[in-house]
Amino acid sequence: MTISNLIWKISHFGKTLSLAIGATLLLSACSGLNTSPAEKPEEHISIFTGKPGGIKLFSNTGKPSINNIPVNALLWRAALDVSSFVPLDDVDTFGGSIVTEWHQPVDNPDQRLKLTIFIVGVELRSDAVKVQTYTQKKLGNDWVDNGRDDALARKLEDLILTRARELRAASVSETTQ
Repeated sequence: MTISNLIWKISHFGKTLSLAIGATLLLSACSGLNTSPAEKPEEHISIFTGKPGGIKLFSNTGKPSINNIPVNALLWRAALDVSSFVPLDDVDTFGGSIVTEWHQPVDNPDQRLKLTIFIVGVELRSDAVKVQTYTQKKLGNDWVDNGRDDALARKLEDLILTRARELRAASVSETTQ
């Protein structure tokens, strides 16, 4: 046996051994895989009822996008209903804000009111609606800021929530009949 044959056998043995060790390591790495079934995609939540199911009109992932309404439709509609006695100044459906013009009640011409309503969530919850009311009082020919009326703001928030619940109940009763 020549030296070149011996070198060839040693190198061939080294290659075979390397291949065997590599295959063993590769196969042993597969044994640690977690082969659990794939997770089911989350079922979308209806923007009208707040419950799973229904027809999916828009993506409801909570991440703002062009095709996504990021506010609760029932709260939005209820806020528009409740604030309908005041002329609207700015309405942003995708931002969830309603700003009214100054409103002067007929029974109190020396005072006026402005509303700012924010719908800040996709669920029908009490913390998903925020109302700020601003009042001004007339002194001579000028209007002077009177500050915010927090009690009136809370009453309007309650009215919006009550109206949204009524709308949800009406939509549920229509779908069950």
